[in-house]
Amino acid sequence: MTHKAPGKSHRHGITLLELLRMFPDDATAEKWFIEQRWGDEPWCPYCGSVNVQSGAKHKTMPYRCRDCRKRFSVRTLTAMEGSNLGFQTWALAIYLITTSLKGVSSMKLHRDLGITQKSAWHLAHRIRKAFEENTLPMVGPIEVDETYMGGKNANKHWDKKIKNANGTVGKTPVVGIKDRETNKVKAKVIATPNQPTLEGFIEKHVKPDAKVYTDEHSGYNNVPNREAVKHSVGEYVNGMAHTNGIESFWSMLKRGYVGTYHKMSDKHLNRYVNEFAGRHNQRPLDTVEQMQEIARGLVGKRLRYAHLTA
Repeated sequence: MTHKAPGKSHRHGITLLELLRMFPDDATAEKWFIEQRWGDEPWCPYCGSVNVQSGAKHKTMPYRCRDCRKRFSVRTLTAMEGSNLGFQTWALAIYLITTSLKGVSSMKLHRDLGITQKSAWHLAHRIRKAFEENTLPMVGPIEVDETYMGGKNANKHWDKKIKNANGTVGKTPVVGIKDRETNKVKAKVIATPNQPTLEGFIEKHVKPDAKVYTDEHSGYNNVPNREAVKHSVGEYVNGMAHTNGIESFWSMLKRGYVGTYHKMSDKHLNRYVNEFAGRHNQRPLDTVEQMQEIARGLVGKRLRYAHLTA
């Protein structure tokens, strides 16, 4: 795609016209999903055998394993399993969620894809499952910070206002880390931003000898190789010590909260946090590579509607 605007000029995007040429119908989109999952040779998702019969005369299961004798499709044991939506709809939804830095609401997916809002909401959450990843320990330098997600108390209905509330009461804490070397981000909803929780998060995702930059929060006091800036006295940069990178990620997450979703329930908040972190981590890739990453990330992940609403 010709690039005539500011941004990451090395990345190749996909225009809407190119997208529709890539996925003109369900059959073409299905072939693309098959290629992402198996390449040239399908294998059985149940037993791993490559002794597979293709083109079986079955409405929804075109493959049959000659070893374990089970039928399957490219949807089997993925987040697409049990979905009545066509492969073209799935591909277009992946594109929309991939290329929208502040996320896509279920109402917009409902309008753009011509499906019900209920189906769009379930579809979006299933695609968010693909963003879940087990990142390798970050080597640093590392920035660590916490933020709070939730609406302003002043904007709430009178019967939902919290009396004598400060800026964080009624909000949900989220902790995040950013590797300055790789620009990768990892974030997670937490119950309380106390010392055991914050130190445990760092210990899990950061190599022990990594340099760590934080603010003056006491929960980081025992973190080794730590250097802090004192936000309380107006200090935001002290040499290499600052948390501007992870705070930039918080800014994008909150823009999505305010401008796109308007509300993220505590129950599903971690799914949205994973989505924004995953999309941030994929930004250096071309758009088609980002879509491929999501398609592959659907494998091995199931999310039933009943589970979402339970």
